[in-house]
Formats: sequence, C-alpha cells, structure tokens
Amino acid sequence: MKTRQELVKSNNEDLSKRSRAKLLGVNLSSCYVKPKAIADDTVTLMNEIREIYGRRPFQGYRRITWDLKDLGYEINHKKVYRLMKMMGIEAVYPKKNLSKRNHEHKVYRYLLKENPPLKPHDVWCVDITYIKIATGFIYLTGLIDVVSRHVMGWHVSTSLDTESCLRALEMAIATGYKPKIINSDQGCQFTSTEWIYQLTLLGVRISMDGKGRALDNIPVERFWRTVKYEEVYLNTYESVPDARASLNAYIHWYNHSRRHSGINHHRPYEVMIGKAEATQWAFMHKVETKEKNIEINENQACGYVERSATFPRDVTPGMV
Repeated sequence: MKTRQELVKSNNEDLSKRSRAKLLGVNLSSCYVKPKAIADDTVTLMNEIREIYGRRPFQGYRRITWDLKDLGYEINHKKVYRLMKMMGIEAVYPKKNLSKRNHEHKVYRYLLKENPPLKPHDVWCVDITYIKIATGFIYLTGLIDVVSRHVMGWHVSTSLDTESCLRALEMAIATGYKPKIINSDQGCQFTSTEWIYQLTLLGVRISMDGKGRALDNIPVERFWRTVKYEEVYLNTYESVPDARASLNAYIHWYNHSRRHSGINHHRPYEVMIGKAEATQWAFMHKVETKEKNIEINENQACGYVERSATFPRDVTPGMV
C-alpha cells in the first residue's frame, strides 16, 4: 500500500493524481494524511510493555495488562493488545501444525505398546520445538532416551528441515550408543526418505505416533516444557549463536547435574550409563481392573492412569 501511495504522489505529466489513485486502487485522501507523532506517555507505556515482555515473554496481552495496572497505569487490554501489535511482539506459546505430515510419505506403526522400554537405549524419542529469539524463531530438534531422560543429541536450525534432524541424530550416534527403536510423530521431517534411509542403515526400528496422539511421545514433550520454563522463558536470545550457546550450557547441566524426579531423583547421565537405576517408564504392561473397564500401569512409575485403549487412533491404509 505504501508503494502505491508513493506512486500516486510522484510527478506524472500524463495522469492526474486522482486518475493515478483510481488506477492503483488507492483512496486519494490517504495520500495527504500525515501520521501523528506518538505521545510521550504512550512511548513510556510501550517501554514498560517491552520490559515486562523481556522478563516474561510467555505472558499474553491480558496478563501484561494486569501487570501494568499493578504499576499504577489505568489501561485496558484492548490498548495493550494494539500497542503489542504495533511493536511486533506476542506471547510465546505452542502453535499448531509445527510438524506437518506429507501424505505421499510412508507412515510406520507405533511400536512401544508391544515393545515397552525397560532399560536405557531401548527407545529414543525425537521431536522438534520452536523457540523465539529477538530476530524471529529458531527450531530445536532433540533426541531423548526414554528411560534415562538423557538428551542424546540436539540441533538448532532456522528452518524446519530434515537436515537439522539428521544433525541431531549424528550427534546422538557419536556418543557411542544406538537405540533399538526411535519414535517420532508423523511430521514430514521424520517420514522423509533421508531420515528413513539413515535409520535403516543404522539398523534402528522406526516407530511413529498415531495422529493427534501427543501422549505417544510424552518423554520429549515433557522435556520441551522443562527446557522452556527453566531456560528459554528466562532469557532473551539476541541471535542464533547466542541461543545455541545458552541451550548447549543448559542441556549439559540437564544431563549431568539436574536431578529428575521421574528417575528416582538421579541425574540422567548416571542412569544412561548404568551407574544408577531409574523407575520403569510408564510404557509397561497393563492389567485390567474389575471395577472399571480401564487399563492401568501396574508399576505406576509416572503416576498417571494409561487409558490409551479408549483413545481414537488414526490407522490409515498402508501403515506398517
């Protein structure tokens, strides 16, 4: 629109301004409007919003409105929303369709029901999440050992491509360990020819979640929540190298120093190398209760009732 307005304002001996505006679909009066300068009190308010957002980027405009009211500003959420939109900032939150499926690619069967992980390196889970930085978004790919919760490999990329997944896999295999099964969602990165070929070369069995089945890949989903609340939301990354260095330090601490409640408060690295023993993960065999027609985990390692038999599964022709 700005380009067309400039064309209307430009000098042209053959066409009048009115004719140029009509041909370009521009309201002629808009070419004479001079933008008003932003008032000083609005600039101060925008600076307050920027400061609150820098400390807690996961808060949306409504929660920021309450923070501003606590500071003494008389303001409603509509104005905060308009100012945040003007500033080009929004709350960091999970977005849908991060990993889209390519319907021409082959989809593999979910294997963890019949092959529950009992020891480290029985199953690795892989997934991709997004992280907001000052200049846009980056994407973090991670491979997690299900039993030990150890991050085996990871990679940061500026695009959602298979190359980032292969780099993370390369880092994981470089540790000297190899899983029996790698489980992923049905995203196009994990159904791609390059990813499938690499896992086949390694002799790793391929497992994929059912459509809409977030619980099928819960170990890595839980790690995303942890890394975002303990690292990402507490920092403002100015660049990709800055984010990569900070995430590298956090993941090293997570693996070697952080005690995890899901593995008897051991450190993931200790369980991964067999120095400590974890509770069994919740993909264990099930027993049926007499009172209710549900399935429960006999060990109850994770403290939740597994009712996956009652959930819908997307079984499409051609799945193997």
